Amino acid sequence: MAYVITQNCCNDASCVPVCPVNCIHPTPEEPGYGTTEMLYIDPDGCIDCGACLDACPVSAIEPDYDLPAESLPFLELNAAYYRDPARRNYDPTPYKDPAPRTWTGAPAGPLKVAVVGTGPAASYAVQHLLSQRGVDIAIDVFERLLTPWGLVRFGVAPDHLSTKSAAEPFGRALRGRKVRVFLDVTVGEDVTHEQLAERYHAVVYGVGASRDRRLGVEGEDLPGSHAATDFVGWYNGHPDHAASEFDLGVERAVIVGNGNVALDVARVLAKDPEALVATDIAEHALEALRASSIKEIRVVARRGADASAFTTPELIGLKEALGPRLIRSADLGALGADGTPLDRYKRELIEGLPAEVPDGDRPVVVLDYRKTPVAIVGDERVEAVRFARTQIDPETGATSVTDETEDVSAGLVIRSVGHRAQPIKDLPFDEQRAVVPNERGRVVDPSTGTTVPGAFVAGWVKRGPSGVIGTNRRCARETVDALLEDWEAGRLGEPTDSTDVASILPRVTDLEAWKALDAHERTSGRATGRPRVKVADRDAQLAVIAAALSTD
Repeated sequence: MAYVITQNCCNDASCVPVCPVNCIHPTPEEPGYGTTEMLYIDPDGCIDCGACLDACPVSAIEPDYDLPAESLPFLELNAAYYRDPARRNYDPTPYKDPAPRTWTGAPAGPLKVAVVGTGPAASYAVQHLLSQRGVDIAIDVFERLLTPWGLVRFGVAPDHLSTKSAAEPFGRALRGRKVRVFLDVTVGEDVTHEQLAERYHAVVYGVGASRDRRLGVEGEDLPGSHAATDFVGWYNGHPDHAASEFDLGVERAVIVGNGNVALDVARVLAKDPEALVATDIAEHALEALRASSIKEIRVVARRGADASAFTTPELIGLKEALGPRLIRSADLGALGADGTPLDRYKRELIEGLPAEVPDGDRPVVVLDYRKTPVAIVGDERVEAVRFARTQIDPETGATSVTDETEDVSAGLVIRSVGHRAQPIKDLPFDEQRAVVPNERGRVVDPSTGTTVPGAFVAGWVKRGPSGVIGTNRRCARETVDALLEDWEAGRLGEPTDSTDVASILPRVTDLEAWKALDAHERTSGRATGRPRVKVADRDAQLAVIAAALSTD
């Protein structure tokens, strides 16, 4: 018997150091860890000890004899990773995470750190700061919303409930006695970076990438054309998108781009709404999906199937959710025979999809290839998307746009071509890469090439929108290690203002507010058989919090 990692892998590598035979790869020190789709267990190396089962924070590991039907493809996926000879010759010596340092040469007195954000990158930074030895530390966390967890709450698809459990250890960290949490605080408006820098040795920004990338084509801003970030925020109950409106009374939706977010959007649009009742999807989105008239969701990619941006686990999940209602276009582009065993397995899954629409009236999802969007067409709202056929050089893989065009009628267009971080007020920003310039998380002023004392970044604002939840663990650790090195070397300087930051905030909303809102959402969910019913509107959130705290 062996254990198998399934589609809910969060890549935080908690399972790797507990494996006594080092058969889970890639480890955080191996090439490709930061970009791998998931982690893989070697079926021949696994000794069936079950240690990884207990260590996985999102319950993504299962014994091979007990796999449900939807997880069976992961047997082949895990095995395919190790068919590459370069991955077979790993050292069986157990991998160990670097032990927390004991800081003996650090300055006297508490290290005061401000952490901006409560998403994965920021939360992992808090965890790593708290794990250090020989450090008297005080951490203040600032969150713009009344709810924590960022990407975990508002980016993970509602039907990926086990992935959302990654927030549980984050909650334990924020409840630590050395941590204070300030909710409903916008850094840059309610409090400035300068005011934080005056009160803390260091400020760590882990604020993610909340803007969408643009297509840059005519008609992109027509009514009916939306960014995937807006649509995902809407169905996940993000307060910024609670009042958004999406016309689902159309027959065809076109999603431009085919990454994991695009597949999430397609699955939510195509899935039976009653299958979403048991999730934490926003109530307003559930009602809109019940009234949807959409019959086809076309997921369109510029390149061929060989270059599909979605991961194999996401494709397996979509296929399991839709069955024969997931189909492919006839033109997949030239499919080569090269690539790794993982590449070939992914390609085989795509080729094995049906190419004809099945009978029935349920929505279908079509994976479409070799089409470059050149315009969104319509007079007063979206009516179609104009695509040009993409030419792919078989030798170099380079793409070019041909003169052959096609208008694909659509009443709804979702643009899913990537994310961009927003500039952080008072810090340098690289507009081209959409990151804060940095070295190992230390913010760097590109005009001088020198570091900005006490300013650090982690997560997507540091490295760009790559990886999944657990990828931020190593990223945040690198940033915190750089911070501690600077503190030990005396490069951080001392705070110049001793007044409590709470005294200058326009309002003080602490973690008790979230506990009250969380309890209300969970209680409301139990009454309807759901994990929670999210309160999406900010005013409604404040009312729930006020009512709960007034009775304490």
